Amino acid sequence: MAPLHELGASALHDAYSQRQLSPVEVTKAVLAHIERWEPHLQATWLLRPEAALAQARESEARWLAGKPLGPLDGVPGTIKENIATRGDPLPAGTAAVELVPAVADAPPAARLREAGMVTVSKTTMPDYGMLSSGLSSFHTLARNPWDLGKTPGGSSAGAGAAAAAGYGPLHIGTDIGGSVRLPAGWCGIFTLKPSLGRIPIDPPYMGRAAGPMTRTVEDSALLMKVLSLPDARDTMSLPWQDIAWHTFDQGAEKLKGLRIGLLLDAGCGLPVESEVLTAVEHAARLIEGAGARVELMKPFMTQGMLDGMDHFWRMRSRMDLNALAPERKARVLPYIREWADSADSMSAEDVFRAFNQFHATRLAAVAACRPYDYVISPTSPMPAFDAHLPSPTNDPLHPLEHIGFTVPYNMSEQPAASINCGYTHGGKEPPLPIGLQIAGQRFDDLGVLQVARAFEIIRDTQRPWPEPPAA
Repeated sequence: MAPLHELGASALHDAYSQRQLSPVEVTKAVLAHIERWEPHLQATWLLRPEAALAQARESEARWLAGKPLGPLDGVPGTIKENIATRGDPLPAGTAAVELVPAVADAPPAARLREAGMVTVSKTTMPDYGMLSSGLSSFHTLARNPWDLGKTPGGSSAGAGAAAAAGYGPLHIGTDIGGSVRLPAGWCGIFTLKPSLGRIPIDPPYMGRAAGPMTRTVEDSALLMKVLSLPDARDTMSLPWQDIAWHTFDQGAEKLKGLRIGLLLDAGCGLPVESEVLTAVEHAARLIEGAGARVELMKPFMTQGMLDGMDHFWRMRSRMDLNALAPERKARVLPYIREWADSADSMSAEDVFRAFNQFHATRLAAVAACRPYDYVISPTSPMPAFDAHLPSPTNDPLHPLEHIGFTVPYNMSEQPAASINCGYTHGGKEPPLPIGLQIAGQRFDDLGVLQVARAFEIIRDTQRPWPEPPAA
């Protein structure tokens, strides 16, 4: 048997059912593994071993009584810190906010508690979730387990690092422009940003989705079964459907006859680096070899679309920061303050024109994807960058140049996954994962999982997961 911290949710469920393992011993093993990794990664917040063990003991009692709550009962996992958990504050990654305990679990946390998942920790994020890195004025800098000098991505920074490092099999993050997919791509894990409203969240917001972050497609499918259950608090949620998430594995046969678009140019932002391009083109050949018809697509995003969304978010953040007392605003990361303050000169017309780019992006994405069953692309134009940088450009006036592949599917409400498709050559540095994004038509979340599983089967042999540095 593999080390306990490496076992997936299904394997743990089977072991619990057969009384080969208990949730208590698995949770202890995961906590011990976290203890070895965490001084280096800083992925956790509210890591409370005794609380996790108390949950594990309750789960163990249910298993012994033959009354488990479901397939996730006793399985260790983490929750991103901006997903409310009852009694815990929500710092949103910034030292600027007042720490007030949440009165209730947000929908994803509520579903996981009801399912009996052992929450070993919350996970870290950058200020207000507005960076694709682990840099935060509240949390210690989060790092990438593949190379501690690199970022795990963001804003679901801690979740991406935790999944890659083996902090249990189940993790959940949030995504409004790529915040589960970018960490997944840079940490070599799997994630699904579902169709808007598939997973209820609170508060809902245009383009904002919660999503599973796991090492395998199977574990994400198991999470989707639980996380997609209805919750009336999300006024943007989809009508609940009894989706057969257990049918995620259709084998490589799923790819036969599919028409797949290959997008290698986002049409905006930074150019795709050569090693990323090579890995994605190789993935496309593997998919084509499995019987799909792969066609090169023209870019559908424009720099004006990306800039418009950026400018609108700047104004939103400016209003949020200006509502803070001056001494609190001063605690926000300088990069975020400069980015938000750059909206000071925007007129009402500027804001209106910027806001219209969200709809323009939606129309362009839907039209471009319409001829295809699925669209594949790089998750990002580059592998993980320096951990200390807030963004690849390190320029608050050009902060979103790396999200051209991910952000359109937030606005079009389409499901989009990221799965590892290769590695950089490394040279003097450790090899870094490279993410392949798989997007589907709106509401086809299960289909995206099935295509991702098919690719998981046919992709090249994966490197071993990183291990904690020697003491």
